[in-house]
Amino acid sequence: MSRAREFEELRPLLFSIAYRILGSVSEAEDAVQETWLRYEACPTRPASAKAFLSAMVSRIAIDVLRSARMRREEYAGQWFPEPLLADPYEDPERSAELADTVSMAALLLLERLSPLERAVFVLREVFGFGFGEVAAAVGRSEAACRQLAVRARRHMDAGRARFAADRQAWEELAGRFFDAFREGDVAGLRELLAADVQMVGDGGGKAPLWGTGVFGAENVARMLAAFVAPFIRIGGLVEPHEVNGQPGAIFRDRDGRIVNTLTLDISDGQIQTIRAVINPDKLRHLGPVADAWAVVRETNRARRPQS
Repeated sequence: MSRAREFEELRPLLFSIAYRILGSVSEAEDAVQETWLRYEACPTRPASAKAFLSAMVSRIAIDVLRSARMRREEYAGQWFPEPLLADPYEDPERSAELADTVSMAALLLLERLSPLERAVFVLREVFGFGFGEVAAAVGRSEAACRQLAVRARRHMDAGRARFAADRQAWEELAGRFFDAFREGDVAGLRELLAADVQMVGDGGGKAPLWGTGVFGAENVARMLAAFVAPFIRIGGLVEPHEVNGQPGAIFRDRDGRIVNTLTLDISDGQIQTIRAVINPDKLRHLGPVADAWAVVRETNRARRPQS
């Protein structure tokens, strides 16, 4: 098998590793491309291309993450991962781990780990690499990697319950949510929201936001209901779509350009958190991006009573 073909077969795995370490589609794609350039220039063929390339993309992603952490600390407002519509890598034997760690909530928890802890957790807990392979990837001893894995698991487990929701129940609840949303049904929305639900967004200082967030079932239900009718009136489209392995939606303007994505955190039969990514820089990989400011201005005009 040619080196290029071998690499292309492993590309989905390499991207999935890099995305979980970085939380950024664009940075993960760059890390995978850099991995290919180094692999292409490598004078010898490794015994295991999978182990070699996984280690290489992990090291590149760790370096990128170290430099990215300072930028994220200075980020305007809340930082969310770049939305991922579909994970390119599938492994039936590890489907639960893969789904568990691609959600917005999980990626935000991973942000709390050090770059080394994050890489060890991703390689060991998500993708099931042996500690010898993990140690080679991160440049630490196996004993040190075991300690890093224990610390990372402790942080992750303390942050949230494991991903154990019934996907069919999720989809049914999300369907009811978006039906009520399109109809502007405040009571229907309120019924689906946890009492302390949060609606938060990532605009990066480049898109309109509703302050630091909207909190409480009544406030969130009323805001959503007030927004949807004028948005649809101006030609806006709410397109339900799985985002980061969670029920969500893509909002588009009348020309089909992306305004934002939305994800729903669901547990105990209710929506606990609604996260919107509105920063245009985090949406470009999904397609043409709308001018969110212009969409909001037009939506607000459509909300006013016509004289």
